[in-house]
Amino acid sequence: MIPRMGLLLALDQGTTSTRAIAFDASLRPRAMAQIPLPQHFPEPGWVEHDAEQIASHSLAVLREALARAGATPAEVAGIGITNQRETTVLWERATGRPIAPAIVWQDRRTAPACEALREAGHGALIAARTGLLPDPYFSATKLAWLLDRVEGARAAAERGALCFGTIESFLLFRLTEGRAHATDATNAARTMLLDIHRGAWDEELLALFRIPRALLPEVRDCAAPFGETSLLGGRIPILGMAGDQQAATLGQACFAPGMMKATYGTGCFALLVTGEAAVPSRHRLLTTIAWQLGGRRSYALEGAIFNAGTVVQWLRDQLGIIRDAAECDALAARANPAERLHFVPAFTGLGAPWWDAAARGAILGLTRGSGRAEILRAALESVGLQTADLLQAMRRDWPAMGEAVLRVDGGMSRSDWTMQFLADILGAPVDRPVVQETTALGAAYLAGLQAGLLPPPGEAAGFWALDRRFTPAMPRAEAEARHAAWQGAVRRVLEGG
Repeated sequence: MIPRMGLLLALDQGTTSTRAIAFDASLRPRAMAQIPLPQHFPEPGWVEHDAEQIASHSLAVLREALARAGATPAEVAGIGITNQRETTVLWERATGRPIAPAIVWQDRRTAPACEALREAGHGALIAARTGLLPDPYFSATKLAWLLDRVEGARAAAERGALCFGTIESFLLFRLTEGRAHATDATNAARTMLLDIHRGAWDEELLALFRIPRALLPEVRDCAAPFGETSLLGGRIPILGMAGDQQAATLGQACFAPGMMKATYGTGCFALLVTGEAAVPSRHRLLTTIAWQLGGRRSYALEGAIFNAGTVVQWLRDQLGIIRDAAECDALAARANPAERLHFVPAFTGLGAPWWDAAARGAILGLTRGSGRAEILRAALESVGLQTADLLQAMRRDWPAMGEAVLRVDGGMSRSDWTMQFLADILGAPVDRPVVQETTALGAAYLAGLQAGLLPPPGEAAGFWALDRRFTPAMPRAEAEARHAAWQGAVRRVLEGG
């Protein structure tokens, strides 16, 4: 039986599904509900979601998780929200109705606008203020595109009739029935509009992107009173909020500088916590806010890989190489070791440290002996090799990081074969936790922190438990040679040959 006021609800709105998990006050999962979320591809390089569908799915999974936990709203201490970052929604302030499809973080339609920013010399300003690079990945150019392309949007925005937000902000608005238009510092940091050093919207960047200030949500701490929802049968406070990768960092208990996690979902996102120091990157990584609590910010270096789990989905759905992801380990183990393929999965461009929105995927090194197993193995290896690119850049940016232990989560972390290759190519231990739902876990932790049920970072690491450690077995010289060959393959893709 759940003690009164002892339940924490986490709403985890991701790129391919929406789910809610009920945790007890010791952060043990008690019940889960999940609904798949379809993506829409109206034109090449475009990726969209139905924001109205996201709102309805979110409410449905919250209700179902609460019912499966056998709890009432009175037994819920708070809700934490975590979300796919950068995905951009524009909606009517009066009704909460989206005026256009949500533009997903993977969308590349604003690549020309980002190239124009770079050519005009604005890259240095953007990097200095936001820690980001001009890229379609981030929200600012998506929002500008909507204001310019949706009829009447800019005029409505200027008179205060519209709201902008990433997914968490939109869901907060809908759950509070329009009473709260707010975001947290981690999500705001991904818009390309926030000065991450001051924790405030930057007027110079707003002018650069022609974004009316009235559109923007209030920026709050990650653990804060965001509002209340009465849509679950009773009043429940919303007390926590963080972008999915920052929430996973908290869920992995990466509280100390030098700790590092990587989440292998649709893409792969590796965060190296640097503490109170916002370390500028000289190797095309991102400097981002890891969390903000009590008005104080902790920072991280981040590497973003756009395609990880999507590679396995593509092999399954488009090529039919596998029927189910569970087949991957056994098939990869059967691959001919003499066949050395490189799969560069640039379906939607390349992220860090390459940052080429125009790059497209390629499989290099094919011979007549190449088959299903060899192609699959190369796809799985691409995840580890891309992570090695990120770790190499992180070491160069922040030599103080020392010897890395990588904590992993996400769907692909369940593949023992992939995680062993990851440890081999990194030359570092890879730790997989018992609770894999670290994104939801981080959101629940923030809600529990604000509710007074859980201790602050540094005192809360006890909820993390190890499932398995993968240790490097590949000779270091071989790993370095294979990484160098991979980087040669990437350069060929970037050069178009």
